[in-house]
Amino acid sequence: MIFYESDSHDPYWNLALEEYVFHSLPRKDDYFLLWQNDRAVIVGKFQNTVAEINTEYVEAHGIRVARRLSGGGAVYHDLGNVNYTFITDAGNREELNLHAFCEPLETALQKLGVPAKISGRNDVLIEGMKCSGSSQYLRRGRVMHHGCIMFDTDLTVLSRALQYRPEKYVSRSTESVRSRVTNISAYMDGSVTVRQFMDLLKVYMAKGHDLKPGTLTAEDRAAIQKLRDEKYSTWEWNFGASPAYDASVSEYVEGCGFIELSYNVDNGIIRGFRSQGDYFGAIDAEDLRNRLIGTPIRRDALEKALAGVAIETYYAGLSKTQFLDLLLK
Repeated sequence: MIFYESDSHDPYWNLALEEYVFHSLPRKDDYFLLWQNDRAVIVGKFQNTVAEINTEYVEAHGIRVARRLSGGGAVYHDLGNVNYTFITDAGNREELNLHAFCEPLETALQKLGVPAKISGRNDVLIEGMKCSGSSQYLRRGRVMHHGCIMFDTDLTVLSRALQYRPEKYVSRSTESVRSRVTNISAYMDGSVTVRQFMDLLKVYMAKGHDLKPGTLTAEDRAAIQKLRDEKYSTWEWNFGASPAYDASVSEYVEGCGFIELSYNVDNGIIRGFRSQGDYFGAIDAEDLRNRLIGTPIRRDALEKALAGVAIETYYAGLSKTQFLDLLLK
């Protein structure tokens, strides 16, 4: 089994590293990766990103958002979190088997004195609270199983970054299951650092395997960087690849009135738009609808589409900034 520990805390790089190892490195080998991300929300492949995150909080605190290859729910990462990946042959299996890959983690934590137990298909719990979740990507006879382990994660930021408003979105995506969570550090000797925990994890998780350190060549790194830049760091992948959804937001705006905006989004593009309320306007919002349809649901794209437009003519007493804030709220 070849072992790689990422020297980057960039979520886009680390997700690109996983995909590169999975698709491009020799299939004759098995791989085990350890990695950490600085503050980021990682959403599942089939999720609607904007329905899973607290957009205002995430943007205000510089928390990056990334989409992974595997399904499952959204998770929060920071440097108190440790992530692992197994890549190996799937054999003749055509369905996911998450439980089998959770067993090494359960065993490792128990050996470290943590009373961890597998629950369901892919969660590891301590006293009924989740300390680790995992997911899988299965393709062409290979499986990538990866998980996040909360060692000393900032649980306050986690709870706020993953807040969402189900009443705003009607989506065909997979919503995350909200669970009570806990940190492993609370059940270990307080002197154990994240670094020491990672070293212990490496020993116990790979028990029974002959681990050989892997080295990325300059060509490997260039390919990973390209994948990072052209896929994992792009709005098109992280937001635009969300399943189709309907959204609505309503608010009373002082000096304008009550406004309700409803829109449909597919592949990150506005496909329909409707406005109603008790506001006043010199021009019907139908003209505004024509300007918005076909525009990515992204502030810079919306600002470009509305360049030169006086929003006040559609909504008396409302500025363009207020309109965009409401639409993207």
